[in-house]
Amino acid sequence: MKNAEFAKLEEPIALVVDDEPLILMDTADMLSDEGFAVVEASNADQAYEFLDTHSSLQLLFTDVQMPGNLDGFGLARVVAERWPHICVVIASGAAVPGPGDLPGNALFISKPFTAELVHQVLKEHSIQH
Repeated sequence: MKNAEFAKLEEPIALVVDDEPLILMDTADMLSDEGFAVVEASNADQAYEFLDTHSSLQLLFTDVQMPGNLDGFGLARVVAERWPHICVVIASGAAVPGPGDLPGNALFISKPFTAELVHQVLKEHSIQH
C-alpha cells in the first residue's frame, strides 16, 4: 500500500513494533479495538523501513529492547526528528527511560499493560479519532 493509499484510510493508522509475536499480536488487537488500522513490525529496523516509505500514520507503539540497529528509544528519537506529527508510545517490562531517552512526542508505559491502560493513555493524550 502506498503512502497516498494510507492517507485515504478513514481510521487512524498505528505501527506496532515488538519482537515478541504474542505481545505484538495482543498490542495490535488492542489498538485495532481502539479504532486504528494496524501495521506490525518485529523490530525497529523494519519499522524504520516502513516509516521511510509510509509516514502518514498517527501512532507508533514500540517495545524498547529488540534486535537490530535501533532500540525503541532510538526509534522514538528518529520519529520525533523526521516525523514529529506521529505520536509515540514506548512500552517495556525491563527498561526504564533515562534522561534524554523520551522525545517530546513520546509517552512511556510499563509492561505488562492492559487494554484499559492503553485506552486511558490514548484518551488522556488525545491519540484517538
